[in-house]
Amino acid sequence: MNNSFKRPTRRGFLAAATTAIAAPSLLRATRAYAATPTLRIGHVSPRTGPLAGFAEADDYVIGAIEQAFAAGLENNGKNWNVEIISKDSQSNPNRAAEVAADLILGEEVDIIVAASTPDTVNPVSDQAEVNEVPCITTDCPWQPYFFGRNGVPGEGFMSTFHFFWGLEDVIGSFLDMWGQSGAAKTVGGLFPNDADGNAWGHSELGLPKPLAAAGYDLIDPGRYQPLSDDFSNYITAFKDAGCEIVTGNMIAPDFATFWSQAAQQGFNPKVVTIGKALLFPSVIESLGARGDGLSSEVWWSPNHPFSSSLTGASSKDLADGYTAASGRPWTQPIGFKHALFEVVADVIKRAADLEDPEAITQAIAATDLDTIVGNVNWATGPMNNVTKTPLVAGQWQKQDDAFDLKIVANSSAPEIPLTADLKLLG
Repeated sequence: MNNSFKRPTRRGFLAAATTAIAAPSLLRATRAYAATPTLRIGHVSPRTGPLAGFAEADDYVIGAIEQAFAAGLENNGKNWNVEIISKDSQSNPNRAAEVAADLILGEEVDIIVAASTPDTVNPVSDQAEVNEVPCITTDCPWQPYFFGRNGVPGEGFMSTFHFFWGLEDVIGSFLDMWGQSGAAKTVGGLFPNDADGNAWGHSELGLPKPLAAAGYDLIDPGRYQPLSDDFSNYITAFKDAGCEIVTGNMIAPDFATFWSQAAQQGFNPKVVTIGKALLFPSVIESLGARGDGLSSEVWWSPNHPFSSSLTGASSKDLADGYTAASGRPWTQPIGFKHALFEVVADVIKRAADLEDPEAITQAIAATDLDTIVGNVNWATGPMNNVTKTPLVAGQWQKQDDAFDLKIVANSSAPEIPLTADLKLLG
């Protein structure tokens, strides 16, 4: 590659036009030609607000990654320092876009990463795409990521890449689990009016078609507004239809409101499988005895048979390390936050020219890496700029004084072992 001239980019024009930035080209040149140059990684996640559970382990994960990066990373025979700059999206899409723009234009990051639902991933990715900055994201089903950003199949995006599972995988895992239950095939759907809820409830791309194909009737009373305080109409509709299964995708406060009102109104389904809200032990613990037996998708656990390409730690090592350091139970996002930086490290080592965003983007696209959450390879994904990781289903079961997330259905990923049998609620 001829490095004597690099074409001007939209990012360069925007940076030059941003008066708050003092000589960004000088800053970049200073980093590039220092004895040990520095590569800056921007990171965005919801450390505060209703999605904060996704970022609970950020300090632990980033601290461990910074230790792994402490001696620098080698690229083309030269050692590079790696600096991570983390920003809080406050669980707000507008704030996520704002801090992403600041990382790109103010901090001049070379790569930006983000995680934790479309509310974080999509606005960060959009800022990276418009500014032509390499971007890697996770913790969001690929459909709300791709179609929520108006992605065009066969075209995709230039600078932004995503790894996670898709709605087809969560549906398959849920059906695998429900098939064991013996519950009636009438399912109540709880879908909020947000990016996740609209994707999960979408008539063509979401749950309705595959559930119908599997012989299930989905009772969908329509979208509710996030942070709703009254689910009476939904509960009535589910009771009238004889729903023995409830599913959906909710934030934790909404599920807590629904589940409390369901008890008050005498609605007692046999299986409750909710995405997002039931991922975290803190949520289950807050529900007391009514947390026992709730179920959800399982993206990652200490029982996953994968290890870190960066540190060599097993999934169990990573989970146990977090618990030892924090005194808190492991959470599913820990594995994916770690994997983000595994991919970053691999890309840094392989990129033809770390001063050229296009070369970094090409290195991302060429990734084929076994990580702590499974293989990441954008050549094998269902859509441009998307690749998938394995998914199973689990149930929270109480053991002594604590809840443990047991893997109870694994037909789509048999390499991930079962750890318990499914139990019906009540």
